[in-house]
Amino acid sequence: MSVTVQLTYDMAREVGEPRLEISGARTVADVVRLTREKFPGDTTQFDKLSRVAALAVNGVLIHHRRGKKTAVEDGDLVAFVKAAAGG
Repeated sequence: MSVTVQLTYDMAREVGEPRLEISGARTVADVVRLTREKFPGDTTQFDKLSRVAALAVNGVLIHHRRGKKTAVEDGDLVAFVKAAAGG
């Protein structure tokens, strides 16, 4: 089973690519843990960058579902989403 993880711009700069394929995740919490493992060095930078991003599964913010216990299925897109403002 594989899910695609869409990273924020800042996260993608750290990893070197905008998307990751993650295998073996059953929940959003698993996706976060496995994504953290893909970051170079220690987890400090991942923790800093992920703290300012919401999570969405297939375009739906997870706080509207079951939080990090939200199940993921093969082919799902899990996105780290930063708030944007404009005028």
